[in-house]
Amino acid sequence: MAVVKETLVVRRARHAEIGSIASILRRAFQEFRPLYTPEAYALTTPDSKAIEQRWLEGPVWVAMPAGKLVGTVAAVPNKGSLYIRSMAVLPQARGKGIGRLLLAEVEREAIERGYRRMLLSTTPFLHAAIRLYEQFGFQKTLEGPHDLAGTPLIGMEKRLADSAAG
Repeated sequence: MAVVKETLVVRRARHAEIGSIASILRRAFQEFRPLYTPEAYALTTPDSKAIEQRWLEGPVWVAMPAGKLVGTVAAVPNKGSLYIRSMAVLPQARGKGIGRLLLAEVEREAIERGYRRMLLSTTPFLHAAIRLYEQFGFQKTLEGPHDLAGTPLIGMEKRLADSAAG
């Protein structure tokens, strides 16, 4: 099921878009590169081959206003929860509600599949992303991981059983 807001479409990614997804991740995180260890940055911005492997682990979505890919998010089942990873929106497309729509699509999937919570990890320097997650109902948790190859992480969760969607 695709979510549409005006001319913005959020839908499942297609295999042929793997290279574009890798490009979105690189471009979205480029400005933060000095804050990551080199190893953590490489894990945060996987190449096409790594994304293709992730494809087997869970769903991947893309956001497209006017047919141009500007955002992505992936999810993977993790201990009875749906774990969000690789969420990114291109810098020029931020502030337009794209991240919220991507999260809503992941939440729809989680509810549809019977997950009772969504989890994610983020770095403490991604302030705008943390604000978005908190506005969407995520709360910081002590649950790990707390480190990505030497870069600190913050765990966040959203319980679905006792919250309204989106």
